[in-house]
Amino acid sequence: MSARTRGSVPSGGPAAGWLDPLYDAEEMRAVDAWAIDDQGVPSLDLMERAGIGLARVVVTAARPGPVRIVVGKGNNGGDGLVVARLLREEGRAVDVVAPAPLEGLTGDAAANLKRLPGAPPEPLGPGCLDGSGAVVDALLGTGFSGEAREPVAGALAAINDQDAPVVACDVPSGVDASSGEVTGNAVRAAVTATFHAPKAGLYVAPGAFHAGEVETVEIGIPRGAPAPARFGLISERVLASYPRRGSEGSKFTSGVVVVAGGARGLTGAPTMAAMAAQRAGAGYVQVAVPAPAQAVLELRLLEAMTRGLPDDDGFHSSAGVEELAEMAERAGAVVLGPGLGRTQAAGGFARESARAVEVPLLLDADGLNAHAGRLESLRGRTAPTVLTPHAAELGRLLDRTPNEVGAHRLACAREAAHRSGAIVLLKGHDTIVATPEGPVAVSPGGSPALATAGTGDVLSGLIGTLLAKGLDPFEAAALGALAHLRAGLAAAERHGIDHVIAGDVIEALPAGLAVPGSR
Repeated sequence: MSARTRGSVPSGGPAAGWLDPLYDAEEMRAVDAWAIDDQGVPSLDLMERAGIGLARVVVTAARPGPVRIVVGKGNNGGDGLVVARLLREEGRAVDVVAPAPLEGLTGDAAANLKRLPGAPPEPLGPGCLDGSGAVVDALLGTGFSGEAREPVAGALAAINDQDAPVVACDVPSGVDASSGEVTGNAVRAAVTATFHAPKAGLYVAPGAFHAGEVETVEIGIPRGAPAPARFGLISERVLASYPRRGSEGSKFTSGVVVVAGGARGLTGAPTMAAMAAQRAGAGYVQVAVPAPAQAVLELRLLEAMTRGLPDDDGFHSSAGVEELAEMAERAGAVVLGPGLGRTQAAGGFARESARAVEVPLLLDADGLNAHAGRLESLRGRTAPTVLTPHAAELGRLLDRTPNEVGAHRLACAREAAHRSGAIVLLKGHDTIVATPEGPVAVSPGGSPALATAGTGDVLSGLIGTLLAKGLDPFEAAALGALAHLRAGLAAAERHGIDHVIAGDVIEALPAGLAVPGSR
């Protein structure tokens, strides 16, 4: 699990055994209904256990000063009222603040309002949160989506405007628990205490940037509860899927990768992809570049084979497609796009090559840009396809702005996967790996060290190697995402976050791929 995640998660989950379960709102409602209606667990008991766990998190996060608990009218408000009662019974100074009157509370929340000792909830007023030791956000729960209206919107702003640590109850108010989308304002928490298991929106941006540290709180859901099927967090268990070299292997059985890209003045990207493929364990790497760039690649790459293809003024042209297809016949995977360039000839080469290559194909960089507005054309491929865009590239593929992609990352990644029939890896702090119809894997965080030129090419070479070694494309993309992240963290530990370059990440790939505890 992520270093920023504490607590256990229930067994079960998406089909891949290396995914830790992430619930969406609908799946979590099904769990609650199963526990209450089918297993006979009193809902008031679930709320009590949620409050006990939340109170422990609050005590750990709080600095000196009164705890202010901002409550809404739903079950999240009821959880907050449990915390207020428990902390007051311990003798702590606690104020309960409500942006709207609570006279209309019903059910378990109303029961806990009646149990509250001491002062009743007070209205949210200017400055009422100043000087807090901690602020508990118990306003909106997992069922929320859209934009908060007044008076809740004003309460969200007040929580964010004060400087005490904020503990969010289950999900930061204003964050869509299923998608991580934020419309309008949302609480920025230091810690989110999430109940039973983490929610997908806590790991998908922009929600991930509002959640802070995520701590799972057990609330007494019996074993055998309905498991999530749509989302999962990539765990280190996926590292065990990496195919290790056997004593009877050869450079060809270790994985043959062809990197196709490069152009005049754009030789760095294919170099990085090729070197990453080699360091990731490919036994044989070939680099197909326009003929005028071949001499440069030969000087940069000592262990890889280079091949000059017909060019159009220093860029790839359609005249080289047949030759690339022949190279691919002896390869396990092709990485197409690093340093390709955006000329008309290069774009035609990328599109025709995607149709001609009959082995697993990874499209990155200008290989993706060549398919802007043409995603459906990839559905005709018979071999697996993996796309690795960042937000701007995905925006071009879907005819959206980068800001639109950033606001709806999960939806955009799933749309691209559905339209293309490919595995789509949307890069970012919350790297998302989406399948055309099945589950979505989410990275357990990211590293600022990877925000430097060339690291995307490293990822391409790494995943290309995993494809060439015969891994399922979904597994290869998820394993590549996690190993790339771990390599970035290892490089940052050695050089410092601000001083990592792509070459450092390449050298750290063995550490990124290593199973924890192995030698």
